[in-house]
Amino acid sequence: MIYFDNAATTAVCEEAADAVNKGMQCFGNPSSLHRLGLDAELMVSGARETIAQALGADPSEIYFTSGATESSNTAIFGSFRAHSKRKNKVIISAVEHPATANAALVLEEAGCEVVRISPREDGRFYAEDFINAVDENTFLISVMMVNNETGYVLPVSEIFSGVKKKDRTVLTHCDCVQGFMKLPVKVKKLGADMISLSGHKIHAPKGIGALYLKKGVHLPSLLYGGGQESGFRSGTESVPLIAGFGAAVEKLSPTVNARYKKVGALRDHLVLGCKEHGWIVNSQEDASPYVVSIAIKGLRSEVLLHYLEKKQIYVSSGSACSKGKKSTVLAQFGCASVSDFTLRISFCADNTPGEIDTLINEIKNAENELAKVR
Repeated sequence: MIYFDNAATTAVCEEAADAVNKGMQCFGNPSSLHRLGLDAELMVSGARETIAQALGADPSEIYFTSGATESSNTAIFGSFRAHSKRKNKVIISAVEHPATANAALVLEEAGCEVVRISPREDGRFYAEDFINAVDENTFLISVMMVNNETGYVLPVSEIFSGVKKKDRTVLTHCDCVQGFMKLPVKVKKLGADMISLSGHKIHAPKGIGALYLKKGVHLPSLLYGGGQESGFRSGTESVPLIAGFGAAVEKLSPTVNARYKKVGALRDHLVLGCKEHGWIVNSQEDASPYVVSIAIKGLRSEVLLHYLEKKQIYVSSGSACSKGKKSTVLAQFGCASVSDFTLRISFCADNTPGEIDTLINEIKNAENELAKVR
């Protein structure tokens, strides 16, 4: 099996799996006052400290959630509930993940003005376009760090810095799902009040995520109950999943730069092969190497995807959340004409150049064998 769909989900690493198992054996409720509860709480607090350290944050600023969708929804709807009586404008990029884009649609239906900033004609985002959109009615700006379909890295630090200089009361949120543990992500440099993280994109289990909430930023709770997570997110903590998340971060944190370099070489190898065969590379040269969007004209994405699947090569035709629907993100980046022929190849550091060679050879075979369907 060759797996090139790491932007959708990753294989759980051995360290995370071991931590999950230990978390299941440590079955006490973290809120219980006896020894079993304390042991469980120590596992939760240990993972919280690990993730906070990786972000350059304080542990008290990390809140565990069921995943990045909940984290982003909490940030967006929490900001709305906290500030919508005085302000009613939200700014997002036009290429956000559905966790942000669809939440913004709900706010729009509730009467908010939602401004969606698109790339310019050169396919790039410019910080001043976001900053210029901020006015006295703006309460939130939400911009993803790395686009999940093309790997494009948005100028988040520059955007948030400029927004805060213009109006320090505007809340800033960043979806860092495709950036965390792949690119350097530090809260001070990013300048975000809120950051959404996901476990299963970094070799931790599914069903666990986190929200970084900067000290001094107060959002109303969306879940009410026993007061877990410092009263912000009630519900008994999933000790096994949290432990797995922490273990994955602990493993990956020391090697962010080394893995980036290794994956960069994989991306260059793929791009070279695409150019040799006349295939289109949608991703820009300075995009994250972990996500590469390519197009093979004449071969529809779904047809090619299933052809490769029969060879036990797994890729995607776009965002896993789209379930095969036509991408609006590619259109934003000026790739609408090839969206029907696009594949997303997303790497992890375990992939090899040999696997890329196999992928290229099988795509070439598909061109030859499936020519009649063009």
